[in-house]
Amino acid sequence: MQANDFESIRIQAESEAVTISTPQGLEEFRLKYLGRKGLLARASAIIPTLSQEERAEFGRKLNILKKALTVLVEEKAKTVAAKDSGSSINRIDLGLPGIAQELGRLHPITQVIDEICALFTRMGFIVVEGPEIETEYNNFTGLNIPLEHPSRDTFDTFYLKPKTDNLKPATKYLLRSHTSPVQVRAMKSRKPPLSIVVPGRVYRPDAVDASHSFMFHQVEGFLVDKGIKFSDLKGILEVFAKGIFGENIKMRFRPHFFPFTEPSAEVDISCIICQGKGCSVCGRKGWLEVLGCGMIHPNVFKHVGINAKTYTGFAFGMGVERIAMLKYGINDIRLFFENDLRFLKQF
Repeated sequence: MQANDFESIRIQAESEAVTISTPQGLEEFRLKYLGRKGLLARASAIIPTLSQEERAEFGRKLNILKKALTVLVEEKAKTVAAKDSGSSINRIDLGLPGIAQELGRLHPITQVIDEICALFTRMGFIVVEGPEIETEYNNFTGLNIPLEHPSRDTFDTFYLKPKTDNLKPATKYLLRSHTSPVQVRAMKSRKPPLSIVVPGRVYRPDAVDASHSFMFHQVEGFLVDKGIKFSDLKGILEVFAKGIFGENIKMRFRPHFFPFTEPSAEVDISCIICQGKGCSVCGRKGWLEVLGCGMIHPNVFKHVGINAKTYTGFAFGMGVERIAMLKYGINDIRLFFENDLRFLKQF
């Protein structure tokens, strides 16, 4: 076929285009006719050899053929693309299993914190959080914890590098050892009546074992108003204990000592494993300790500027891991922090 036989080229191209069914075949077709080394390019190479009169007519016919072949390629490209798309869909095996998108879930400690806070918010408490880096004053002094108290020793508290100040004594900072500093912060910034629960992480340099960790979680709660009595505290904690552990549990209050409350008590519930009969979990006693509580000490009110003659209040605090371990029958606190999915997926 002559390079300048435009009609033969057109007929041949249209005939070949009918059989094209793949993108690869279409590209080969385009290169054959419209590529830099294709038939039309070779035809263009003839132009310099023609006379002036022949060039105009040759160029006109060449452009007409080039436009026709370009349109042919564009239309064929649409047909091939649609066919290829349909064949891709047909190649999908709907019987194959898909890739599961596993939903995440809340950590068991977070679930227990949310459950505890929800119980108290239904009783009118609000949830307040505070910083994990605290001043020594808020963590100890403001809570009536004296300088000689063992908890203020460096063996029992994570102290941070002190800040220097040329005008004032250096302020001591530490990782809070309980959530009670928020009690000081809240009573300084808000006026009674107050009913607040405070969840959060706390830190103590304890050796890690089945029942201890250097980082754990607490929920602190306190209520301040006129005429608050110890009986109010007992009623609130009874609602809490039965809401968490079930209506059939029994409670008891044992006298105890805390610097920031007076009188103070520890709260036990009947063993949820043996129902108070005595087992290895409760040490054959039939009781399990769950939290500490008491009436807010007048010295704490003094530190925060509240008149102890006008207002009274109570406070309580509990370890969340302790509550979760009792609630779910877990015997090792380390399981909460090892990120073992076999354990975490149970909750």
